[in-house]
Amino acid sequence: MQLFKKQQQQQTETKSLGIYIHIPFCRSKCEYCDFYSLGGARNKELFTQYQKALAEHFKEAGKRASGYVVDTVYFGGGTPSFFGADRLCEVLGELGKRFHIAKDAEITLEANPDSLTVNGLNRLKRGGFNRISIGVQSDNDDILHSLGRPHNFQHAKEAVENARAAGFDNISIDLMFGLPTQTKAGWATCLKNAVDLKPDHISAYALTIQEGTPLYEYQDAIILPDDDAQADMYLYCVDMLESSGYQQYEISNFCLPGRESKHNLKYWKTGEYMGFGPSAASDFGSRRYTYVSDLGAYIKGVTEQGIIVSECEDVPLRERAGEYLMLRLRLAEGIEEEEYRKTFLMPFDRIEELMNQYETEGWAEKNDGRWRLTPQGMLISNRLIGELIDYQAEAIPQVRRY
Repeated sequence: MQLFKKQQQQQTETKSLGIYIHIPFCRSKCEYCDFYSLGGARNKELFTQYQKALAEHFKEAGKRASGYVVDTVYFGGGTPSFFGADRLCEVLGELGKRFHIAKDAEITLEANPDSLTVNGLNRLKRGGFNRISIGVQSDNDDILHSLGRPHNFQHAKEAVENARAAGFDNISIDLMFGLPTQTKAGWATCLKNAVDLKPDHISAYALTIQEGTPLYEYQDAIILPDDDAQADMYLYCVDMLESSGYQQYEISNFCLPGRESKHNLKYWKTGEYMGFGPSAASDFGSRRYTYVSDLGAYIKGVTEQGIIVSECEDVPLRERAGEYLMLRLRLAEGIEEEEYRKTFLMPFDRIEELMNQYETEGWAEKNDGRWRLTPQGMLISNRLIGELIDYQAEAIPQVRRY
C-alpha cells in the first residue's frame, strides 16, 4: 500500500498542515485520565467500525486540504498502540491516499509500554512511523499500580530498547511528578533512570486532578505533594535535565538538540491542524471546531453524513493575539515586539511594561529582543499570562477597526 502520494501537487502548495488522529481505546482507564477514551478489551469489536469511519472522514476532509502539505501526523489517545500495529499502518496508509504527506513528515505514535511488541514496532517502522512517545510516567512500580497504569518500569525499559532495535531514532518518554506518595528524592531517582534510557525527548507533567476522574473522588484519602513540593520538583527537573543535555523548549518539554516535537510546536505556534476522531479538535481555515466526544455518534455521523461537530467558532485576529501570548510564553523562545505588532496590528507597550515588572521579580528575562519566562515564571505562568491578556485588552480601543 502506497503511503505517500506522488509529487503531482501544484507549486502553490506551500501551506503546512498538522494531522491529529484520536484513537479512543485503552486496555484500561488510568485513575487520573480525563481524555475521551474507552477502557477494556470488549471494545475491540469497535476497532473495524472506527477504522472504516476514519477512512471515510479522510476522504471528505482531504478535499478541503488540497492546498496543504502535511508535515506532521500525530496518533494520540487513548492508547494508540492498543489499536494494533497493522491497523495503525492501514489508517496511516488511508491518510496518505487523501492528503499530500511530505516525505520528511514527522509521524508520531503514542504508546504504553505494555502494548508494544517487537513485531509491532518493526511493523510500525516499516509502515511509516518515525517517532514514538512512550508513556512511562514513573519508575516506581507501586506508584504506577496506584495510578492504574497497566505496566511496570521494566516494561518501559524494554519498550525503549525494542523501539531502538526496530530503528526508531526519535523516541520521547512521558513522566509525571507530584504523584501520590512521591518525594523529591524519589522524583530525582526517576529522572536519573529516565535519562539512563537515553530518550531523545522527555515530557514532564505535574499531576492535575480533574473532576470526573476516579482520582478526584478519593484525592482526600491519599498523600499528595503540596504546591511547594511540586514547585521544587519542577525546578529540580529543569536543572537536572539541562545538566544532562536536554534543552527546555516548552514549559513541560525537554529534548536533545533538534528533537523538539514538531507537531506540538504547531499547536504552540498557532499553526493549522486537522483532528479526526471523537473529541478531536481542529484549527483550520481561521475556524476552530471540535468533534463530539462519543464514539458511536462519531461513527454514525461520518458514515451517514450526519452532524459530528459539537463546537465551532471563527477566531478573530485579536483573539489570536491573546493566544499568541498564552502559547508563545509556554515556549523558551517567548514573544517579540515586532513579530507581535506586524502580525496583530496591535501596540506592544502595555505588554512590555508588564514584562519589565516581571523581570524585576525574576519571572521573566529579555534576550536578543525576545521576552521569555524564567523557570520561576513558568511555575506561575497561568497567572502571569492572564495578567498580560488583561493588559492587552486595555490596549484594544486604541486599534483601528477593520
